[in-house]
Amino acid sequence: MQNDPLVVFTPSGKRGHFPVGTPVLTAARQLGVDLDSVCGGRGICSKCQITPSYGEFPKHGVSVGDDALSEWNAVEERYDQKRGLKAGRRLGCQATVQGDIVIDVPPESQVHKQVVRKAASARAIEMDPATKLYFVEVEEPDMHKPTGDLERLAHALKDQWDIENVTCDLGVMTKLQPRLRKGNWQASVAVYRDHKTDQARILDVWPGLHEGGLYGLAIDLGSTTVATHLTDLTTGEVVASAGVMNPQIRFGEDLMSRVSYSMMNPGGDREMTRAVRVAINTLAEDIAKDADIDPSLIFEVVFVCNPVMHHLLLGIDPVELGQAPFALATSESVTLQAYDLDLTNIAKSAQIYVLPCIAGHVGADAAAVALSEEPGKSDDLVLIVDVGTNAEILLGNTSRVLACSSPTGPAFEGAQISSGQRAAPGAIERIEIDPETKEPRFRVIGSDIWSDEEGFAEATAASGITGICGSGIIEAVAELRIAGLMDENGLIGSAEATGTARSIPEGRTHSYLVYDGTADGGPRITVTQGDIRAIQLAKSALYAGARLLMDEMNVDRVDRVVLAGAFGAHISSKHAMVLGMIPDVPLDKVFSAGNAAGTGARIALCNVGSRREIERVVGEITKVETAIEPKFQDHFVAANAIPHKTDPFPELRSIVTLPNPNFNAGGGDAEAGGRRRRRRAS
Repeated sequence: MQNDPLVVFTPSGKRGHFPVGTPVLTAARQLGVDLDSVCGGRGICSKCQITPSYGEFPKHGVSVGDDALSEWNAVEERYDQKRGLKAGRRLGCQATVQGDIVIDVPPESQVHKQVVRKAASARAIEMDPATKLYFVEVEEPDMHKPTGDLERLAHALKDQWDIENVTCDLGVMTKLQPRLRKGNWQASVAVYRDHKTDQARILDVWPGLHEGGLYGLAIDLGSTTVATHLTDLTTGEVVASAGVMNPQIRFGEDLMSRVSYSMMNPGGDREMTRAVRVAINTLAEDIAKDADIDPSLIFEVVFVCNPVMHHLLLGIDPVELGQAPFALATSESVTLQAYDLDLTNIAKSAQIYVLPCIAGHVGADAAAVALSEEPGKSDDLVLIVDVGTNAEILLGNTSRVLACSSPTGPAFEGAQISSGQRAAPGAIERIEIDPETKEPRFRVIGSDIWSDEEGFAEATAASGITGICGSGIIEAVAELRIAGLMDENGLIGSAEATGTARSIPEGRTHSYLVYDGTADGGPRITVTQGDIRAIQLAKSALYAGARLLMDEMNVDRVDRVVLAGAFGAHISSKHAMVLGMIPDVPLDKVFSAGNAAGTGARIALCNVGSRREIERVVGEITKVETAIEPKFQDHFVAANAIPHKTDPFPELRSIVTLPNPNFNAGGGDAEAGGRRRRRRAS
């Protein structure tokens, strides 16, 4: 009725009239206001804290008197004495409406708490995890009503929280009776809701009100590294992050070499499966220890991974992924139990969710990138490149989304590079070469001081200068091109041709000396002709994959480029463009999304609706298979030039002047280049 008091909630702005005596929590629920409550309004959990505002509110058209809410009651008094309420706070389940009132719901009392990404696009994640905590009061056993404790707990969940189809495993059932009795028939229950079947599974039970938290792991299982985020399933906060090298590297650095290992070694797939599961168990144990939480409180794990890692994680021989038609054992999402994957350092009842794969060579990691970056919702044409040992590429807008993978290999991560190493303190990560003097200056991981600045030696004394990592080698090759030390074919000129003694002979080719620490027992770091060739092959595969998608979309240009992956976050967009890794666009249209696959995994962990969404989206993505597309080879060959043989790269050339030396005029400067040219001419 209009004569009833007006209740206005902020920041949502939702309002409505309610009879005198209506609990604030009830009013919030009827209006759909985001106000949390785990205990169901019993004044136990304190999740429904609100801040009433008093005085004149012309904006809302109300005048709020001091008596607009009921007086402080005994339940609030008891809670304040035991745990404390912030000044001005009330419990929404206890305070009742007495007059017009404006009520603020603080962030910590909101169910769908906003978690803002630290990457380029600050998009919030709405918290709605599959596993939640519920407080219930269970009917005590009665000789005249012969039902079991589990059945009465299920009845309480249905009656108090509208949760049906409840099951649990034997491990939960064995602890159920003592915990219900210890809590005097009040209990906190962790319940997992399967988004496909709507079945509810009880994962654990605690006597009374459980305040130890619920946690999940979002794991990006890459071919080189395994990265994980330990996430609070109530708040969405990333409590800790950690990563380890994928132990499968010892079976082969790239995916096809691991498939070959499985083919050539009976039981090789099981060996690789065992290795990665042990690594995940160790990682789970270590990250829980670092965060000082009980690992038995980790109730969910979400995995994203490429198809080969997907199969090896699940214990499926990846042999079919090594040959056309590259058939997956399953492309749909997979839901499992912790014991299915031998995961022992988390809750025994923990649930596992693996995102769907897009196709035989485009996996759940690409699906996670699509979930994070949402190319299908983009008005402009966006190219998303997840740079890694096996690059996943997405191209799309609101009309359609295309996807492919490209076998870039491990060169971008410092492997197959003469002085290459993984990103670690002491590794050269930035480099500049003066076009006039041809002298380099560089920065290493662990220090912000450049090598030609005062204090560099002291700043790097602990780590030393140990090698060059992926971002460093990309900048080094691009800088060689900008400085005129290397021609468009990737050939380094001699000292006579380039005018610098840093160009040193190495067989029938030349290398560029970046740093010589041999006098002090350190390394001699060079960029060799072989290094450049490895980078050329990797960047050509990346560009050719992107170009193939552009052909399919029937476009010659894209509007925006997003570099994803931990490596993508550290790439200089200018140097990537000079190298010709990505199509020509204005540099201010090249963005970094950080570890978008890991972010996608975290979104799927924190929001069960996003699982339905990505399962739908994956079905609508058009897959382009680079391995069988004739144009791929044509694009690959043209992309061998730096930046490109036929694409003029007008945007790049408007800001960077690229010299045009030719160090292969007589075939003497580079044996490999000379042979290549003669073979094409014959």
